[in-house]
Amino acid sequence: MTGKIQVGYLVSYDYELLKTSLPTVYKDVDTVFIAIDKNRNTWNGGTFNIDESFFEWIRIFDIDKKVVIYEDDFYVPTLTTMQCEIRERKMLAEKMGTGNWIIQVDCDEYFVDFKKFVSDLRKYDSYLINPEKNPIQICAFWVMLYKYTEKGILYVDKPLKAIFATNYPNYKNGRRIKGRQIYTNNIVLHESLSRTEEDLRFKFENWGHNVDVDKGFLDKWLVVNENNYKDYKDFYYLQPKRWKKLAFFSTKNISQIKEIIENEKRLHVSKLKIYFKNFGQWLKFLLKKKTA
Repeated sequence: MTGKIQVGYLVSYDYELLKTSLPTVYKDVDTVFIAIDKNRNTWNGGTFNIDESFFEWIRIFDIDKKVVIYEDDFYVPTLTTMQCEIRERKMLAEKMGTGNWIIQVDCDEYFVDFKKFVSDLRKYDSYLINPEKNPIQICAFWVMLYKYTEKGILYVDKPLKAIFATNYPNYKNGRRIKGRQIYTNNIVLHESLSRTEEDLRFKFENWGHNVDVDKGFLDKWLVVNENNYKDYKDFYYLQPKRWKKLAFFSTKNISQIKEIIENEKRLHVSKLKIYFKNFGQWLKFLLKKKTA
């Protein structure tokens, strides 16, 4: 019997975005676990509120009774924000169950084709047996939404690798484990930065990377728009040069953007690139086993 497809969300101040993300995965999962701090604390000790209408929306949406609400105390004052994040991810993974595919998705991440991602995962079901001896992590690619403008959304012009699933959730940094990475040709829209200035400032104070944000990032984010974005470069919030250029979607509709991505070959990752990435990872960990 193969393991279950378990999806977990860490829900906090951006809980409203789950209404866009959850429908992209719901049909193809066995269970969805939603982790919420019972005291409504962020990882930095800030506070947030969740309107009761949100839980009512979940009750109405969850027609197949797949959703499990998991509330616990996820904030520890003596830990850094990243340490709190890792702790919460591990606690959530324990609820999701050993021997299953552990997929953690953030509220601001929207799969373009989650059914395909699951199909790609199933090719590696043999790794669900004795996962501690053969830990792997499964990657997809973000299309990073950068900023809403008057007529659309700016986005980073190349897909970016992101880790979503693992057979052994011994997280070391965010969703990363110490194990072989397997690349899949799947795209996920990431609305990490495309927020109001107020929401973005709050996020930067309370998320796992709060001490790492580049000091000049917000100044550039505030001034760039659909008319001048080609005049700027280096947009990453941690190491600016990793995101060299932006591009523009002339719509704010997420469904329409997903259609554009499906039809726009430039935003796809080539099979050749994925092959060489996976070969490199396989070789790297083969050599590690031989020298261990």
